[in-house]
Amino acid sequence: MTAPQKTSDDALKLHGFNNLTKTLSFNIYDIAYARRADHRAEYIEYIDEAYNAERLTQLLTDVAEIIGANILDISRQDYDPQGASVTMLIAEEAMASERLPNEEKPGPLPNALAGHLDKSHITVHTYPESHPDHGVSTFRVDIDVSTCGRISPLRALNYLIHSFDSDIVILDYRVRGFTRDILGQKHFIDHDINSIQNFLSEDTVARYQMTDVNIYQENIFHTKMMSIDFDLNNHLFGQKKDGYKKEELAVIEQQLRHEMAEIFYGRNIRLR
Repeated sequence: MTAPQKTSDDALKLHGFNNLTKTLSFNIYDIAYARRADHRAEYIEYIDEAYNAERLTQLLTDVAEIIGANILDISRQDYDPQGASVTMLIAEEAMASERLPNEEKPGPLPNALAGHLDKSHITVHTYPESHPDHGVSTFRVDIDVSTCGRISPLRALNYLIHSFDSDIVILDYRVRGFTRDILGQKHFIDHDINSIQNFLSEDTVARYQMTDVNIYQENIFHTKMMSIDFDLNNHLFGQKKDGYKKEELAVIEQQLRHEMAEIFYGRNIRLR
């Protein structure tokens, strides 16, 4: 790629609007063990209550606040028997391009809301489900933050990871299209990146095992994350460890770790 023409504040000097589209997609998984049918029903009920359309709308509103975006329209729906979706159309603040830096850096955590985003959309969908026989229940959240312009959705990265009980996080980041500088040269990306991991906070990096699959020439970046800490009590729903025999706990832990490994590696793994 031809070296960008930059101004004194290190911003890419463009001819017209920045036409790059940047999309950050999350698959976030929470894994639990619910022994009996009534435990599994309670787990699904809990998930539907904790992550209903109203709560998810507030979550996306927080993201819009982090990135400094104006909300244009919200569509939300709770589903029967379970799950919810929210779609939010957003736009940049008035005259935001005059003060938004053309740079990428780690975004804030949930207790530190600040940032900016150009116009586009944010969506979230939930998928609670449970294994029919083994008591393993999985809650998946799909989130897409898509922007057109100078500012990247990577600024919402840390906040969203910390907003859920994330055992597995699968991230995709893609930059599409091109923009022109004042000399008419095309630029297919406007910031440096070699891994999504560059934009994770230190505490997030410390919590997860991570692996990358990147296609640099296509501006496609893929990172998988699996929680390092494993406290069995945090995965049990309906009753805690003291309600099980030692042998049962060993089997449950094996099932949960197996479920997490299959999701992380994206394939079925035969138990030995």
